[in-house]
Amino acid sequence: MLTVSRSLFPKQERMVSRQLIELLFNGGSSRSTAIFPLRIVYVTRERPQDGAPVQLLVSVSKKRFKHAVDRNRVKRQLREAYRRHSYLLHEALPEDKQLLVACVWLSDRHEDSAAIEQKLLTLIQRVTGKL
Repeated sequence: MLTVSRSLFPKQERMVSRQLIELLFNGGSSRSTAIFPLRIVYVTRERPQDGAPVQLLVSVSKKRFKHAVDRNRVKRQLREAYRRHSYLLHEALPEDKQLLVACVWLSDRHEDSAAIEQKLLTLIQRVTGKL
């Protein structure tokens, strides 16, 4: 079993597989919830032997922010907010399941980190309530 530290966002929790991303967005069984300017898309599946219990994808569109520095700032803020509260997902998830989560930024304006963290926490609590 993978142990989860409250202060890390390990590499195996980052979703990079094209298959997993397609399953999340085109699989048909994924669910979504939003609080502007964030939307979370998530799906549960059987957990593979070597897979992390939760995998996260952070998406900030070039349509929203033309400059990479702006997109990277928002992604950094989202990853930090997730890192602080990811233990909630780990605790609520059954042992034999894996949760795939995509966090999508919907606005073309920056928000302060505290506001982003509060909104992401609310979304995480909604997701854990439905697991």
